[in-house]
Amino acid sequence: MEIPLKRVAQIVSGKCVGDEKFVVTGINSLDQAGPSEVSFFSDRRYSESLKITKAGALLVSEKNELFKGPQVVVPGVELGYAKIAMIFAKSSKRYPGISPDAFVSKKCRLGEDVSIFPMAYVGDGAEIDDGATIFPGVVIDERVKIGKRTILYPNVTVLRDCAIGNDVIVHAGTTIGSDGFGFVRDGSTSVKIPQTGIVQIGDHVEIGANNCIDRAAFGKTWIKGGVKTDNLVQIAHNVVIGEHSIIVAFAGISGSSRLGKGVVIGGQVGVNDHTEIGDGAMVGPQSGVAKSIPAGGIVSGTPAIPHRERLKTEALIARLPRFSNRVRDLEKKVQELEDRLSQGAG
Repeated sequence: MEIPLKRVAQIVSGKCVGDEKFVVTGINSLDQAGPSEVSFFSDRRYSESLKITKAGALLVSEKNELFKGPQVVVPGVELGYAKIAMIFAKSSKRYPGISPDAFVSKKCRLGEDVSIFPMAYVGDGAEIDDGATIFPGVVIDERVKIGKRTILYPNVTVLRDCAIGNDVIVHAGTTIGSDGFGFVRDGSTSVKIPQTGIVQIGDHVEIGANNCIDRAAFGKTWIKGGVKTDNLVQIAHNVVIGEHSIIVAFAGISGSSRLGKGVVIGGQVGVNDHTEIGDGAMVGPQSGVAKSIPAGGIVSGTPAIPHRERLKTEALIARLPRFSNRVRDLEKKVQELEDRLSQGAG
């Protein structure tokens, strides 16, 4: 594919500086880009790479004198990079139609242009809408609904009655609709609570590899539109994730918690059950969220507290050895004064 730099500028809503007829054949990093590729620069730490790059053109937030080739000045370099990379990215190959080596129930409904690879399984009553792609090893259980243009990568499992929207991407190894972790103690034994609900996933969601999203005890576990999860995320029963939230790797969201719109959960975060996290809140990596967070809150640490308070606390902790020495010195001086006073009184 070849795109003139002028078109690149139009796509990213930027301004072309230099030869706008320069032809771009791809996008790459500063150290790997070739003479016909466009690269991007948004971090001063990579200034040395900028001096030696072989890239033919550059996305920048402001004109850069270190680079002599044509440039596209764009307010958001990262966003511009994402838009251009999307154009040059190679899409996954689709199987031409329905493989005879897949098991597809005669009682399911398939839309137009559905692609089902060998060794996939589609159960009774399942519905797969137009343009969906089902890779090898995928299990689509009874009465599952898969939306238009949705992609299920290898070994994804979607269990009974769950519903996935349009333009969803589910990466390899993820399980949707496994039983929630519901047990009640009967003396020394654990009695299972039947998990009779479903998982519902909205449009334009992307689920990372090896996620586990549990079905609800009743009702639904609900991942709303535009949510993005990283690899190895656990979402428990009856959790609700608001629109366009982001959940990073190794995070675990406990049962019946509710996340608002645009929430960001850092890596290795644990969220307690029945916790409310308000719209736009952010939780720093490796935090333990034990109580609800208001809209717009920024917290970190375990237990999670406002981030600025956490920074002040950590600064104080670093000074504790010095404080301890000062206290010992003060104790020694007080003891010396008390000894003098007692000797004077005697």
